[in-house]
Amino acid sequence: MLGSGAREHALLLALTRDPSVSGLVCAPGNAGTLAIAENRQVDPADGPAVVALVAEVGADLVVVGPEVPLVAGVADAVRAAGTPCFGPGAEAAQIEGSKSFAKQVMAAAGVATAAAATFTSADDCAVHLAGAPAPYVVKADGLAAGKGVHVGTELAAATAFARDVLAETGSTAIVEAFLDGPEVSLFALTDGTAVVPLLPAQDFKRVGDGDRGPNTGGMGAYAPLPWLPADAVDQVEQHVLQPVVDEMRRRGTPFQGLLYAGLAMTSSGPQVIEFNCRFGDPETQVVLALLETPLAGLLLACATGTLADAAPLVWRDGSAVTVVMAAEGYPAKPTSGDVVSIGPLPEGVEVLHAGTRIEDGAVVSSGGRVLSVTAVGDDLAQARTLAYDGIAAVELRGAHWRTDIARAAAAGEVRLP
Repeated sequence: MLGSGAREHALLLALTRDPSVSGLVCAPGNAGTLAIAENRQVDPADGPAVVALVAEVGADLVVVGPEVPLVAGVADAVRAAGTPCFGPGAEAAQIEGSKSFAKQVMAAAGVATAAAATFTSADDCAVHLAGAPAPYVVKADGLAAGKGVHVGTELAAATAFARDVLAETGSTAIVEAFLDGPEVSLFALTDGTAVVPLLPAQDFKRVGDGDRGPNTGGMGAYAPLPWLPADAVDQVEQHVLQPVVDEMRRRGTPFQGLLYAGLAMTSSGPQVIEFNCRFGDPETQVVLALLETPLAGLLLACATGTLADAAPLVWRDGSAVTVVMAAEGYPAKPTSGDVVSIGPLPEGVEVLHAGTRIEDGAVVSSGGRVLSVTAVGDDLAQARTLAYDGIAAVELRGAHWRTDIARAAAAGEVRLP
């Protein structure tokens, strides 16, 4: 396993439940993964170092968690060395690495998405924004750890964000039409040909309750979505996921791994906001908490082109909610080095580590999003209660979290336009 976040901790936990797995190594890992895997201090974006580690431990499968190693071509290096790898190659990973590339793929595949214009000049972008209707949507073209997006109604703020994006030489900004309707995250396993969607989830990007404040890497999520029409996943598979996988294969850059579609359920149907080339965080935590099918076999099938032979997925009943506990100052200037203390947890609750490390025998914070507290309950209301009971069992100086994760969905207040 390559990576060090709560997503990787969740993936490793799911793999421990698979009887076919005999051992796990995580590079570089965190204080939580250390309890279930051998942590190795290898840079996951360093292809030669990863290949050397794979040979040293005799890995049967490599799973690449974060997007940076994928865009850097680490999956290509692992496959070239002869080991199956779950994750797309560098060219296919551009579906996340470049939003303009993703727009080109969607246009060729006939996938519905927001109208967009691309700019390399801040002045040209400002003129375009001045003539566009609010809300304004401005995106950095490349990787930005979930923070390279501005959505708001103030023209000055949108223009300033675009200027910041374009201040770096060679950078590109994209201005998109705003899409109405609630957002859905839908993961799909693929071996480059077959596509197997997972449970839909919804995440919460803004740092504060009521979707206020700056964007973050995600402050919480829940699954499944009781307000989503029963045929929505089939529709997205047919009109979004399969066409994109087919188009990538037609281009000679097949996509193998996890294709993440961020969708807006608009008044005219699902439209794509973005694609990611890997499991999303924090949605992974809730989706995998409900998966009963052994995970290792599914990931290996994606890596070896045999996903079409996999049996239908089995999901446990109930709902899952995860709440992210963030460090003081996140997302602007998070503090680090504070002791994390975890007390007794309610049954059905897991604490997944992200920004943590071991220092002098204690768990301390080492990043902005420190922990994800994930709970499974009979329904969303119970899962929410358990997740927040889990939050109450954690002590971290200056920590903050949202108090409204899944609240509207549990109350039946989410509406489609």
